Amino acid sequence: MKLSTDLRAFESRIGHEFREPDRLLRAVTHASLSSATRPDNQRLEFLGDRVLGLVMAEALLAADKAATEGQLAPRFNALVRKETCAAVAREVGLGDVLKLGRSEMMSGGRRKEALLGDALEAVIAAVYLDAGFEAARRLVLRLWGERIAQVEADARDAKTALQEWAQARGLPPPCYEAVDRSGPDHAPIFTVEVRLGNGETERSAAGTKRVAEQAAARALLARMEARDD
Repeated sequence: MKLSTDLRAFESRIGHEFREPDRLLRAVTHASLSSATRPDNQRLEFLGDRVLGLVMAEALLAADKAATEGQLAPRFNALVRKETCAAVAREVGLGDVLKLGRSEMMSGGRRKEALLGDALEAVIAAVYLDAGFEAARRLVLRLWGERIAQVEADARDAKTALQEWAQARGLPPPCYEAVDRSGPDHAPIFTVEVRLGNGETERSAAGTKRVAEQAAARALLARMEARDD
């Protein structure tokens, strides 16, 4: 098959030209648009998650040969979590080429954290199936770039860090509240608000409450620490 112009441009952005273009088309097809003749990317997402994990584990071991398992685990989690995958997806314009059903498109699917992260994992799997592990490894290392070297600063548990920040200033622990739920039952999006005792708040949306809480805490902590500087 012949890829559309926008998918060809996406190939250029990620640095991989597919031998089997169908693999890329499947990787960017969301379940909301799937059919008997157009399979979605869920199975690829499952595989891509494992490929990404192996690449990152290998990269972290190579980057710090003295690190303990206890030091490596939070770094690993920071690199493979859905928010990081979604951020990388945005950088390569993956949202622009996603194939979505009308309802998902109308609800802002191209910007959803969980949807973008899942699709990027599917793309990683598509490259793996198309050209092997080394090609997928090069793709991941190229797209993640400096995140790997700088991961230590991003490896803290955001909720714990925000609570410690609040306690150090005599404030009560942060409060978290789920303020909205949207999307279909098979792919819900939760919006969570975190509030500090000083009245400062931040909201974030993700496919699970836990991820949304972490993202909201991380954003609020970054804002508070910026003011401290």
